[in-house]
Amino acid sequence: QVQLVESGGALVQAGGSLRLSCAISGLNLDYWAIGWFRQAPGKKREGVSCIDSSDGTTDYADSVKGRFTVSRDNAKNTVYLEMNSLKSEDTAIYYCAAAFVNRRDWGTDKLDRYKYDHWGQGTQVTVSS
Repeated sequence: QVQLVESGGALVQAGGSLRLSCAISGLNLDYWAIGWFRQAPGKKREGVSCIDSSDGTTDYADSVKGRFTVSRDNAKNTVYLEMNSLKSEDTAIYYCAAAFVNRRDWGTDKLDRYKYDHWGQGTQVTVSS
Protein backbone atom coordinates (compact mmCIF):
# COMPACT_ATOMS: atom_id res chain seq x y z
CA GLN A 1 0.00 0.00 0.00
CA VAL A 2 1.37 3.39 -1.03
CA GLN A 3 1.41 6.08 1.62
CA LEU A 4 2.83 9.58 1.71
CA VAL A 5 2.54 11.41 5.03
CA GLU A 6 3.50 15.05 5.40
CA SER A 7 4.43 16.70 8.67
CA GLY A 8 6.11 19.82 9.96
CA GLY A 9 3.60 22.48 9.03
CA ALA A 10 3.17 25.29 11.54
CA LEU A 11 2.51 28.96 12.13
CA VAL A 12 5.69 30.96 11.66
CA GLN A 13 6.58 34.63 11.38
CA ALA A 14 7.71 36.15 8.12
CA GLY A 15 11.45 35.67 7.66
CA GLY A 16 11.38 32.43 9.63
CA SER A 17 12.10 28.86 8.61
CA LEU A 18 10.36 25.51 8.58
CA ARG A 19 11.26 22.01 7.51
CA LEU A 20 8.53 19.81 6.08
CA SER A 21 8.86 16.04 5.96
CA CYS A 22 7.25 13.53 3.62
CA ALA A 23 7.47 9.92 4.86
CA ILE A 24 6.97 7.47 2.01
CA SER A 25 6.07 3.79 2.09
CA GLY A 26 5.16 1.29 -0.59
CA LEU A 27 7.28 2.88 -3.33
CA ASN A 28 10.79 2.31 -4.67
CA LEU A 29 12.18 5.83 -4.88
CA ASP A 30 14.61 4.79 -7.60
CA TYR A 31 11.59 4.86 -9.91
CA TRP A 32 9.44 7.55 -8.31
CA ALA A 33 10.19 11.24 -8.09
CA ILE A 34 8.81 13.18 -5.15
CA GLY A 35 7.32 16.60 -5.64
CA TRP A 36 6.12 19.27 -3.24
CA PHE A 37 3.04 21.25 -4.12
CA ARG A 38 1.03 23.90 -2.34
CA GLN A 39 -2.47 25.27 -2.50
CA ALA A 40 -3.59 28.55 -1.01
CA PRO A 41 -7.28 29.35 -0.46
CA GLY A 42 -8.97 30.19 -3.74
CA LYS A 43 -5.91 29.32 -5.80
CA LYS A 44 -4.84 26.40 -7.94
CA ARG A 45 -2.43 23.82 -6.60
CA GLU A 46 1.06 24.76 -7.77
CA GLY A 47 4.32 22.91 -7.98
CA VAL A 48 7.02 24.03 -5.56
CA SER A 49 9.87 21.56 -5.89
CA CYS A 50 10.79 18.10 -7.10
CA ILE A 51 13.58 15.65 -6.38
CA ASP A 52 14.28 12.96 -8.94
CA SER A 53 16.75 10.30 -7.90
CA SER A 54 16.67 8.63 -11.33
CA ASP A 55 18.75 11.47 -12.78
CA GLY A 56 19.91 13.23 -9.62
CA THR A 57 18.06 16.46 -10.34
CA THR A 58 16.04 18.90 -8.32
CA ASP A 59 13.61 21.50 -9.63
CA TYR A 60 12.13 24.59 -8.05
CA ALA A 61 9.42 27.06 -8.87
CA ASP A 62 10.81 30.54 -9.54
CA SER A 63 8.94 31.87 -6.51
CA VAL A 64 10.94 29.70 -4.09
CA LYS A 65 14.36 29.46 -5.76
CA GLY A 66 17.12 30.39 -3.37
CA ARG A 67 14.82 30.03 -0.35
CA PHE A 68 13.62 26.41 -0.43
CA THR A 69 15.74 23.27 -0.60
CA VAL A 70 14.50 19.73 -1.26
CA SER A 71 16.45 16.73 -0.05
CA ARG A 72 16.04 13.02 0.58
CA ASP A 73 17.10 10.59 3.30
CA ASN A 74 17.33 7.16 1.68
CA ALA A 75 17.62 5.30 4.95
CA LYS A 76 14.37 6.81 6.23
CA ASN A 77 12.56 6.88 2.87
CA THR A 78 11.75 10.48 3.64
CA VAL A 79 11.91 13.64 1.56
CA TYR A 80 12.32 17.05 3.16
CA LEU A 81 11.52 20.60 2.12
CA GLU A 82 13.62 23.15 3.95
CA MET A 83 11.93 26.54 3.72
CA ASN A 84 13.82 29.72 4.65
CA SER A 85 13.03 33.42 4.47
CA LEU A 86 9.35 32.62 4.53
CA LYS A 87 6.90 35.19 3.21
CA SER A 88 3.19 35.63 3.79
CA GLU A 89 2.57 34.47 0.22
CA ASP A 90 4.04 31.08 1.14
CA THR A 91 0.97 30.43 3.28
CA ALA A 92 -0.77 27.33 1.93
CA ILE A 93 -1.43 23.66 2.47
CA TYR A 94 1.69 21.80 1.35
CA TYR A 95 1.41 18.37 -0.23
CA CYS A 96 3.99 15.83 -1.27
CA ALA A 97 3.31 13.54 -4.20
CA ALA A 98 4.96 10.76 -6.21
CA ALA A 99 5.42 10.57 -9.98
CA PHE A 100 6.62 7.52 -11.95
CA VAL A 101 9.84 8.54 -13.70
CA ASN A 102 9.41 6.08 -16.56
CA ARG A 103 6.27 7.74 -17.88
CA ARG A 104 6.76 8.96 -21.43
CA ASP A 105 6.33 12.68 -20.67
CA TRP A 106 8.30 12.77 -17.44
CA GLY A 107 11.40 14.64 -18.66
CA THR A 108 9.70 18.00 -19.14
CA ASP A 109 7.94 20.13 -16.54
CA LYS A 110 8.45 17.98 -13.47
CA LEU A 111 6.25 20.36 -11.47
CA ASP A 112 3.15 19.50 -13.48
CA ARG A 113 0.73 18.14 -10.86
CA TYR A 114 -1.07 15.97 -13.42
CA LYS A 115 2.02 13.76 -13.70
CA TYR A 116 1.78 12.71 -10.05
CA ASP A 117 -0.14 9.58 -9.12
CA HIS A 118 0.07 9.38 -5.34
CA TRP A 119 -0.57 12.21 -2.88
CA GLY A 120 -0.33 12.85 0.82
CA GLN A 121 -3.00 14.53 2.90
CA GLY A 122 -1.20 17.86 3.25
CA THR A 123 0.20 19.97 6.06
CA GLN A 124 -0.70 23.60 6.79
CA VAL A 125 1.94 26.31 6.65
CA THR A 126 0.90 29.76 7.81
CA VAL A 127 3.29 32.69 7.62
CA SER A 128 2.29 35.76 9.60
CA SER A 129 3.52 39.16 8.52
